[in-house]
Amino acid sequence: MRFFKVYGRVLGLLGKDIRIAGFLALANLMVAGLQFLDPVLFGRVVNLLSQSDTLPRVEMWYQAAVLLGIWVAVGIGGIVSNVAVALQTERLAHRHRIKSMDRYFRHVLAMPLSFHGETHSGRLMKSMLSGTDGLFGTWLVFFRDQLSTILSAAVLLPMTLFLNWRLGLVLMVLVAVFLVMTGIVVRKTETAQQRVEGLNSALAGTAQDALSNVMVVQSFTRLSAEGRLFSDIANQVIRHQFPVLNWWALVNVMTRASSTLAIITIVVIGTWLHIDGLASVGDIVSFMGFAMLLIGRLETAASFVSSLFFKLPALEDFFAVLDSRSSVPEKDDARTLWAPRGDVRFEDVSFAYPASGSSTPGVPVLGDVSFNAHPGTCIALVGHTGAGKSTAMALLQRLWDPTAGRITIDGQDLRDITLDSLRSSIGMVFQESLLFNRSIRDNLLIGRPEATDDEIEEACRMADAHEFIVRQQHGYDTMIGERGTTLSGGQRQRLAIARALLKNPPILILDEATSALDAATEARVSKALKTLMSGRTTFIIAHRLSTVRDADEILVFDGGRIVERGSFNALLARRGRFADLVETQLSPAIPRLVAAE
Repeated sequence: MRFFKVYGRVLGLLGKDIRIAGFLALANLMVAGLQFLDPVLFGRVVNLLSQSDTLPRVEMWYQAAVLLGIWVAVGIGGIVSNVAVALQTERLAHRHRIKSMDRYFRHVLAMPLSFHGETHSGRLMKSMLSGTDGLFGTWLVFFRDQLSTILSAAVLLPMTLFLNWRLGLVLMVLVAVFLVMTGIVVRKTETAQQRVEGLNSALAGTAQDALSNVMVVQSFTRLSAEGRLFSDIANQVIRHQFPVLNWWALVNVMTRASSTLAIITIVVIGTWLHIDGLASVGDIVSFMGFAMLLIGRLETAASFVSSLFFKLPALEDFFAVLDSRSSVPEKDDARTLWAPRGDVRFEDVSFAYPASGSSTPGVPVLGDVSFNAHPGTCIALVGHTGAGKSTAMALLQRLWDPTAGRITIDGQDLRDITLDSLRSSIGMVFQESLLFNRSIRDNLLIGRPEATDDEIEEACRMADAHEFIVRQQHGYDTMIGERGTTLSGGQRQRLAIARALLKNPPILILDEATSALDAATEARVSKALKTLMSGRTTFIIAHRLSTVRDADEILVFDGGRIVERGSFNALLARRGRFADLVETQLSPAIPRLVAAE
């Protein structure tokens, strides 16, 4: 049932093109029917030749001409039908392979960070490529070659009973024995092949890990260790794959043997029937042709079933990804966010990440967090690592939903608005600039594809990035490498700021935007950030507390709760948790900072 369920879904992906599939079914039925006529006509020719000594010469030549004319027409019809099937099948398979890949890619991109945190990118890539290749191969081979085999066995095989029911029963028994043997092998190897596909996914994930961290691999002399890890998994693949291959090799041997056995059986039984006057020589020849045709087709069918069986785990993995549901579903009646002011409010917000392997909440990360960010103000979130700062901002972007409480922008609950309109209203500058392996221009246009060249240049000038861009070999069209590796850290960060400026959102999140930079570069980037923050509701996540000196309000997080709030100097004067944090970083400067108030 599992096998038929998966492949029923594969055919269901054809959607509206099921009409073309219907045409292909009819064309394949014609192909099967015309191939069925070949042995019949051959048998009639043999019968005619066996009567040559009793028929008048003119009558014999007339009947021979009629039979040969029919045979030629059958041959031409078969060629035309095969061409039509092959042409339409190729187009159908290619078109839907691309459609399925596009659907998968869009679905994965739209999934929340909770999904990507639990699913390795190497596995996702392997699943997409292996799954769509499996779909393509199934559609192509099924409609081009195997559908006519199924129709031959299901429709035309019973028709042999009308020619000679005794020989027809013999042929049906031989086909049934062949199918039973193949079914036994499928059941024997099903679990083992699933294990092999799991190891193949692990192999892809290991390679992805090493290649995406090649600098770490080389710096820590991990070449041999990573090579051994890859080889160990590869050896497991071979060890588990060989027993499966042995079973299918047995099927191939038995298939070839069954062809000879079928011919011998038809000849022996046919001779016995001929002696008793129950079958003509032409009948025997026709059924020998049927046996060779059907067994030959079943041999290719066994190979096809074998390939389907090997593709089954990959297709299941492909469908499992497509069936995955977002942890932040969008309502059917979700409205577009209208946020001209950017007034953000957290109302008794609590949150706990789901327990591993479960949908139930785990250990609480945030508890009863409430604050209001008025339009155009700057709010800083500080605290030790794991205090809940980044989680609060993830909830603002609706990467997760609160387990209690609610978050609003300009009075609109985030759960009632579309994800696209929400995230288009929020600009992000990360600690790592997260650039694509594309041109500078393409990276800048990510937030606002319709921006003009003048708008791009203005944003880059405001971000203090235009000068270094025009010094590049191809200016704004310069390719910057994977993650922007051809640029310095400061240059990458200024590009990220220009990207946010071009997007022009009412709300801005700065996630440790300068913590990875040296003092000189930080000064230039900070100047660009001030331009970016002007007139926007801004949230700053910071460990380097000197960067939040000018914030309108500082929220001090500890254990998922806001334990202090106020301005920089007010919090210092309170000598509480914030002062303790500052003391570890700026202890010589505390007296001066307090005095400056």
